[in-house]
Amino acid sequence: MSAETYPEKQVCITGVGQSEVGRPSSRSALQLTLDACLAAIADAGLTPADIDGLTTYPGPSQEGGGISPVGATETMLGLGLEPTWVGASTEGHAHMGAIISAIQAIASGLCRHVLVFRTVAQASARAKVHHAAVLGGGDKSTPARGANAWTLPFNALSPANMYALYAQAYFAKYGATSEQLGAIAVNSRKMAALNPNAIYRKPITIEDYLASRVISSPLRLYDCDTHIDGSTAILLSRRDVAKDLARPPIEIEAMGMALGGLGFGLHRGDFTTLAADRAGAMMWSRTDLKPADVDVAQIYDGFSILTLIWLESLGLCGRGEAAAFVEGGTRIGLDGVLPMNTSGGQLSAGRFHGFGHTYEACLQLWGRAGERQVRDAQVCAVSNGGYGYGALLLKQTA
Repeated sequence: MSAETYPEKQVCITGVGQSEVGRPSSRSALQLTLDACLAAIADAGLTPADIDGLTTYPGPSQEGGGISPVGATETMLGLGLEPTWVGASTEGHAHMGAIISAIQAIASGLCRHVLVFRTVAQASARAKVHHAAVLGGGDKSTPARGANAWTLPFNALSPANMYALYAQAYFAKYGATSEQLGAIAVNSRKMAALNPNAIYRKPITIEDYLASRVISSPLRLYDCDTHIDGSTAILLSRRDVAKDLARPPIEIEAMGMALGGLGFGLHRGDFTTLAADRAGAMMWSRTDLKPADVDVAQIYDGFSILTLIWLESLGLCGRGEAAAFVEGGTRIGLDGVLPMNTSGGQLSAGRFHGFGHTYEACLQLWGRAGERQVRDAQVCAVSNGGYGYGALLLKQTA
């Protein structure tokens, strides 16, 4: 595939940064944002004056609950930036929408260096009002919209209630078991023990998982990601200028995207697949690489059942085979055939809505992941989203 064929082949990742992660943090959401952004800029050997593009997901949210407390404008002012391009709506392919929009902006010539960040303060919000992080913030006086209109009136206040239906369907169709699903949580905690910035670092056993309380059958406590305060920043640069920066640029080999209807209560199929299938198919159609070439995977784990579905959507497992693949954790461990969620993922490191996965992918490909480094990692698949779907295939510079 030539660099002229697809926009992602004209763009590289040149720096990453992550703030401290707290539950909650003593620093404000804006302070955490600036910490992550300045770290990413310095990581690439640049200064704020070099940054001419800026975007975030999803932008400052009025929903409350700390889901998106910081927008591009205040970040621009805090960093002293003068961007020629600022991303607008990133609804489309959900969490990865900001990254994909930044790729398109650079490839079209609007800018050279785009800073993409994601900030959350859900732990602080929940510390003030315990139910702040549930759907709708627990406020029944405000009309429910989208998918919430189908769930909130029946006191189904968490996406766990919806994704539990997918887990039940997957179990019924493929004979998956709780022990198999639990292997994802156990592996995540094992990885998080090696990540100094992870929230939960104490290892758990499969027995601990099975003894944890059921949230929405069959999903248990350890199947659900965790609220945090923190910020992650990714710096994207035009390929022809990336080679002159501080780090060997990480190539964006391919990208895929899709938007489903779950955000509006629309469910298609038999509850064992999602529109993530389309994102995976699109990604593989844009590269000569194959699933067998992937050395390490950072797979979205807002709920553990999503990880199984994503593994299959990306072709890393056959249909209905993901549960058996993760069973016991050997295949997805550091020395396994497909090391997975090496930071601890959202289940143990904290919910960055997928941005933590991209950050970790870069650390792995740069060989900077410390004790959790995967040996000879050269190609990494990254996915995120449970409503909209995005996937990236990243590789070391040749």
